[in-house]
Amino acid sequence: MPQAPRIELHPVSQRVQVHVDGKLLVEVIKSTQALELRETGYPPRHYFPREDVRMDVLTTSETTTHCPFKGDTVYFSLGDNKDIA
Repeated sequence: MPQAPRIELHPVSQRVQVHVDGKLLVEVIKSTQALELRETGYPPRHYFPREDVRMDVLTTSETTTHCPFKGDTVYFSLGDNKDIA
């Protein structure tokens, strides 16, 4: 019987910047809301509060997914970079 996926959330305690094509998209200097999600079989993912993200440069994607553990998700794109957030 396969082992159930394990999901762990860890607060991000260091400064984080996310650049896409040279454009600063996220800057977390000190946030208590940024999280790193670690899920069995997947690379770590970072989740940032929208206040830390340049939402003005992102467009809502048509992509949506559902996870029985994390719920429904919408994605965002930046120019030709589809579904990057």
